[in-house]
Amino acid sequence: MVVVDEAVLADPDRLGAVRTAKHTLPALPLAPDALARLAGRLLAAAEAQLTLVDREGVLLAGGHGPPDADVARWAVSADRRVQRDQAPSFLAVPVRDDAGRPVGALAVLDPGARAWTDEHARILTELTALARPSGCDSYLAALIDNLPVGVIACDTDGDIVVVNRSVRELIGLPVDAAARLYPTRATGALFDADGRVVPWRESPIQRAARGERVDTDLIVRVAGRRERIIAATAQPVLDDEGRRLGAVAIAREVTALRRAERFRECHRAVEEALRSADCATGAAPGVLAALGATLGWPAAELWLADEDTGELALGGRWWAPGSGLDQVLTFAPVKGTGITGRVWSTGRPLWVPDIADSASLRSEAERRRAAACLRAGIRTVLSVPVRDADTVLGVLTCYGSAPEPHEDLLALLLDGVAARIGVYVALRRAEALARQLARAKDDFIALVSHEMRTPLTSIVASAAMLGDERSALDEEGRAMVDAVHRNATSLRAVVDTLLDLAGLDSGHVALRKERVDLSAVVAAALAAARPAAAANGVRLVHERDEPLPLDGDARRLRQVMDDLLANAIKYSPRGGDVEVVLVERAGSAELTVTDHGIGTPAEERDRVFDRFFRASNVRHQGIAGQGLGLSLARTIVELHGGTIRLSGHPPQGTTVFIRLPIVAGGENA
Repeated sequence: MVVVDEAVLADPDRLGAVRTAKHTLPALPLAPDALARLAGRLLAAAEAQLTLVDREGVLLAGGHGPPDADVARWAVSADRRVQRDQAPSFLAVPVRDDAGRPVGALAVLDPGARAWTDEHARILTELTALARPSGCDSYLAALIDNLPVGVIACDTDGDIVVVNRSVRELIGLPVDAAARLYPTRATGALFDADGRVVPWRESPIQRAARGERVDTDLIVRVAGRRERIIAATAQPVLDDEGRRLGAVAIAREVTALRRAERFRECHRAVEEALRSADCATGAAPGVLAALGATLGWPAAELWLADEDTGELALGGRWWAPGSGLDQVLTFAPVKGTGITGRVWSTGRPLWVPDIADSASLRSEAERRRAAACLRAGIRTVLSVPVRDADTVLGVLTCYGSAPEPHEDLLALLLDGVAARIGVYVALRRAEALARQLARAKDDFIALVSHEMRTPLTSIVASAAMLGDERSALDEEGRAMVDAVHRNATSLRAVVDTLLDLAGLDSGHVALRKERVDLSAVVAAALAAARPAAAANGVRLVHERDEPLPLDGDARRLRQVMDDLLANAIKYSPRGGDVEVVLVERAGSAELTVTDHGIGTPAEERDRVFDRFFRASNVRHQGIAGQGLGLSLARTIVELHGGTIRLSGHPPQGTTVFIRLPIVAGGENA
């Protein structure tokens, strides 16, 4: 009597082994048809069949005629030799995979009665060994299992038949678990690049089973493990005639690569946030959001040290929307306590892979904070100092939701961001200090100048009145009055120039721009300077007559021209030339004043525009001057949107080069 155990036939692990056998049988060294014929000849049977038994029924793998389903199902469910000696007679033994699971049967059938012996059964059993994977197949299976990339394969029905070790480790599937369990473990663990769950039907292996070729990135999130990114490639498996046999997918971890790419994007976002902000606290939201998006972490903080007290104050805090961390991250750092406080105290980075590890918690306060963070889902913290050389300017702290091993790339990113913030903060503080110093200097100059102007005016006027009464003075008295008048007049000129500079720099004194003929301004300045040039034996050379109109303040431009000519005449040797050239080129007026005098040392040419600076060769020769003319000239030129520079004039001498925009409303240089 044939007895079939349906529970055995429906066992999922056995059915998975059957699916594998469907693929391995055609690749055996002895083809299934040949194996069936050999069994029939050895046992002198009229017919022999090699069958597989799956959920749909019985599949004839080798032999002829319709498969005897009852015999095959009986041998598989009994998992032992079954036979009938009466006509029609048969003998069947189960065919097992390498794990010993019955996947089918090898049977001999005869229309007449046969007395099947143990020897007959032994021969059939030995023949079934030829239906198992060969040594080459075992090697191939081991090779696939040991590949450094993940491999997943499915059959034509989309049922998973191969999951190698790399995929099992990635998804958290035990080594001894059946491949068919992979879909259950993968469902809900695969996400696309935008963080959306990928349903199992839309996974790369399932899409490939439907005939697609897939190349995409997936995010793998398994509870208690760090997030990982894989590059998944999947395609159908076809036979020589193009029939689809199943599909295969390759998964390669690219977490470090993708993070490096995202880190570059993060640095660009940080740079943009810093560039577009006026201060570090204004830049903090953009900087911290860029970090959170790059790391995939839920929160980040930037603490900045007060410039006066050195105490840390919150520069900015970011948390992922909906995370609820705004109710948790409310504590302020205490120097030497807690992660941020320790970094503040030591100036060294601190990485805590898992704050649940009590070994990293030193005090009761730290343990309370750690407990609050753990309840909110925070597990990992990385904190780095924000520095300017050896000075700690602040602390950057990031929070993660899963314990992670130390990653040099991650630490390198935060170190780089913290260093950029440190440079930014130091630069902003230096700029603020420079502005304060400039304001203090201008205020001082303005104050001193105003305080000096009134008495100087009185002194000059008094000296002039005394000079008018020269007949009443002796020779020594007249010399003293002349000295007072001369020096007071010179000092008043310095004060007037300083007030001019302070007013122009601060904006209290504005230019009065109108349409001006620069050529006429230059000609007037040359005419006024000719007597002084003649007295010093200097010839002024200028040949331009045609007008050159531009928008400018005629009085201020004349002031620049007068100072440049006065300098050129002063430093030119007797019999020398001062050449003035004015041309229009590329929408600009270009003016050069060249002398053949003592020149200016190359290393000092940029400094001659600073207030009160005089070149070393001028000082050593005792030539009088205050070092203010070129400073005032630069201020006036730049307010006109122009540029001014100094260069040598071989073999000796100096050339001052000025470029001014001639179009209306010219932009500042």
